[in-house]
Amino acid sequence: MTSDADRAIETIKNDPQFKELVRKRSTFAWTLSILMLVIYFGFVLTVAFHKELLARPLGTDLTTTIGIPIGVGVIVSAFILTGIYVARANSTFDDLTAQIVAKVKK
Repeated sequence: MTSDADRAIETIKNDPQFKELVRKRSTFAWTLSILMLVIYFGFVLTVAFHKELLARPLGTDLTTTIGIPIGVGVIVSAFILTGIYVARANSTFDDLTAQIVAKVKK
């Protein structure tokens, strides 16, 4: 015995727009994840193998090194990439989801 919910789930799974949504969302999420990993591990590897680069002072009279703003940049990039994902999810992905749900409710 198949319930209405089971039929709705099957209808959604077989919908070409749902497959497009899953593909677009996955591709976008993986792209942003890989970009964040490159940023993070690039910084960590620089710390591990090129300490002298990050240890350079920003100016002649400053004790702050180049590594500080770069480290802050790594943290800020995580917030920026999260914001980019949220903006895309709230526009493109939500629009596709609304279209799929509207078709199922008919």
